Amino acid sequence: MPRRINALATWLLRLEPDEVAAILVHRRDVADRYIRTLKDLATQLTDSDSVHAAEDTLDQGALDVLGAIVVQNNTGTVDTVCAELRCSAGDFERAFGELKQRALAWPEGPRLIAVNSVRANGAAQEQLTLRPKAPGRRRASEISPIVAAMSTVDGVARLLAHCEQDTFDARYTGGVATVEIRRVARALRVTDSVLRLWLELAAEAQLLGVERSRLLPTKQGDAWLGSQPGPRLSALVAAWRRMDWRPEPDLARAALRDYTGAAGLALRSGALERFSAHEAFTNTSELVEDLTWERPAVHDPRATAAVIGEMESLGLVAGGALTPLGVAVLHDGDVDSAADALMPPATEKAAFQTDMTAVVNGLPSPELSATLNLVADLEDNDAARVWRLSAGSVRRALDSGLSADEVLARLKAVSEAALPQVIEYQVHDVARRHGQLTVTDVASCVRASDPLLLQEIVKSKRLGSLKLRFLAPTVLASDRPMAETLAALRRCGYAPTGLDAGEKSVVETVERRRAPARGERRQERWWRTEMNDLELTQLAVRLVEQERPSAGRGTPRANAARTLRDQNVFLHDEEVVLLSSALVDGSRVEIKYASGPRRTETHVIVPTKHLEGVLSADCEDGTSREFDIGHVRKVALPE
Repeated sequence: MPRRINALATWLLRLEPDEVAAILVHRRDVADRYIRTLKDLATQLTDSDSVHAAEDTLDQGALDVLGAIVVQNNTGTVDTVCAELRCSAGDFERAFGELKQRALAWPEGPRLIAVNSVRANGAAQEQLTLRPKAPGRRRASEISPIVAAMSTVDGVARLLAHCEQDTFDARYTGGVATVEIRRVARALRVTDSVLRLWLELAAEAQLLGVERSRLLPTKQGDAWLGSQPGPRLSALVAAWRRMDWRPEPDLARAALRDYTGAAGLALRSGALERFSAHEAFTNTSELVEDLTWERPAVHDPRATAAVIGEMESLGLVAGGALTPLGVAVLHDGDVDSAADALMPPATEKAAFQTDMTAVVNGLPSPELSATLNLVADLEDNDAARVWRLSAGSVRRALDSGLSADEVLARLKAVSEAALPQVIEYQVHDVARRHGQLTVTDVASCVRASDPLLLQEIVKSKRLGSLKLRFLAPTVLASDRPMAETLAALRRCGYAPTGLDAGEKSVVETVERRRAPARGERRQERWWRTEMNDLELTQLAVRLVEQERPSAGRGTPRANAARTLRDQNVFLHDEEVVLLSSALVDGSRVEIKYASGPRRTETHVIVPTKHLEGVLSADCEDGTSREFDIGHVRKVALPE
């Protein structure tokens, strides 16, 4: 490792300040204001994490060249690498230039050297992958993404409704199993990949959570359902920007797992940045090929195509170009206003049918949803939402404290036309029977104005668990609490109401189960403040100028002698001049070197380079060694 660091530092010493600045621009993670020397920079550039991060920014051609250098074990030359990859010198120079700009490989004489820790994963063997043809473009046209965006917003709402009304199990280890995704996808009549996107959006937006191994809406989900279409879409777009999972449409994978790294974020941002509002891609498959070549560590054909589909489903891209909402997301604009302008207003009215159904086309407003959910049951939640009124659903509305006239008034307020008479008859019929039975808590009592009705109830075998008995001709006592007595009577087809001790009706509310949200992900903050381009250039100039003398500052021999004097206090001036001359001229000298306490060795060497207090030299026995300048005790001409 030290030899490779010294080799990299030696190469850096030969570069101009603008070339070192280019390396710092491409490797910003290693740039530090407190780097003192080029060897310090070389040490940072060989850090394995930084090297792997730099590899992930390579295009496929540069990755192929890096792989060939590694395969040839750092002994290859330009000719051998070109022969290995069957490429022209021009294509090689372009790719090798990308490696030099990131300090991942450099020339050392005729040989090509790669930095430590390189993986070169995904490099093609025996060929250099050329860039595909540029994707075709045309002038962008006005294509509305309303249908796709409404479908996604409505789909997430359907998913929340399914999780509340039916089971959607989560695994105890976290996430949702593939078999469960397929089951719910069939129930909602969508593909597995679409449902997985809805799941990830709902979880990232904190609309869904896990409670006792079951997916349930959260309180944030209730607020989201109660908002207008624009804010709903804006919340989903914000969640999409934070998602870090990589879509794999052709593979069976679980959903709602915590993914490590930020591969999904880089995939989505990289794809979105390629789109423009003024020009549209004629064929997105060509764009997928270009992105895959440009960043193979981030993009692959299936995942990139799936991400473009996500952008289209959220209304960010339409017809191969950015929409106003996509422009706002890309440039950190006003996403909320763009989403409001894109989405049509919510539907305020429903069409009531003679078959006791209410049909809503589009996204219902919060007020319309609240009214229909109170009086009817959601039956179909597909392209058009269908609620069905029944005796049980009308009774539920009456149980909330409304009268028959108030229920009808609410329905008329949200109806496109006059209510069908069959609905009015149904409401009045249920209201006429509603409250014929009253229940009070003894454990509980059942009272009625008609003694024959109580006789019928007492004889019912299905109510035997209540152990009903007469307290009076119009009063029955139950051994079960009021809530259980009410439920048992309703299961048998009766419509009782509950009274408290003050003879007032008990307004029943059903507490809905809600799961806690998992919370938003927060971007990790690195302790090192990122340097701007000007600061990087200033750092490069300082590093180069302080270690490589410029013209007019002195002769190479004098500069070498000045540096050696600063690094060794034991040598006389004439010995320092002798060693500096040998370093410049490549002549032989004899040195005495302190190799341990009270122990010295004598070597005849030919100095080759001097960097950071370390003298590299070829010894007389044919070996190469490194000597610490501070340990040299004597320098003389060899006999």
